Amino acid sequence: MYYTIFDTSAGWIGILGSEAGLRRATLPQPSKPAAYIALGYGLKEARETPPRFADLVERYRAYFHGQPVEFTDALDLASAAPFQRAVWQATCAIPYGQTQSYSWVAARAGNPRAARAAGRALSVNPLPIIIPCHRVLAKDGGLGGYSGGLPVKRMLLALETAAGT
Repeated sequence: MYYTIFDTSAGWIGILGSEAGLRRATLPQPSKPAAYIALGYGLKEARETPPRFADLVERYRAYFHGQPVEFTDALDLASAAPFQRAVWQATCAIPYGQTQSYSWVAARAGNPRAARAAGRALSVNPLPIIIPCHRVLAKDGGLGGYSGGLPVKRMLLALETAAGT
């Protein structure tokens, strides 16, 4: 297991990964210690290895400067339930600067009648921004929920909209 914590224009981000791929990432935090705490479980076995994440760190920094960025990194989602993985994979198909509904995500995950279950799966997304759950809205276009809070969801959506893609 490996991790890094780094600063961006939006705040401090933590990333935890394994040989198989990325496991956890934080939303922007006000300090390095806060990012460490938010990264949570798995750090006791992990080594801080910033060079391992150098390209990802640069993409995060570009993202927070309003540049369209793709996060196509390998993900280690082995501990998730199959429906959660399907929801997260469907969410990754939403292009930068676009949104979809919870119903759309549920249908893409194989259960069109499971919009609420899709929302619950997104509420425990271990890789926000990389798995862009902020791009998922309620059927009526409302924000729905967001584990980082609605102000953060608004900020991320505005950041992507301002990029003009």
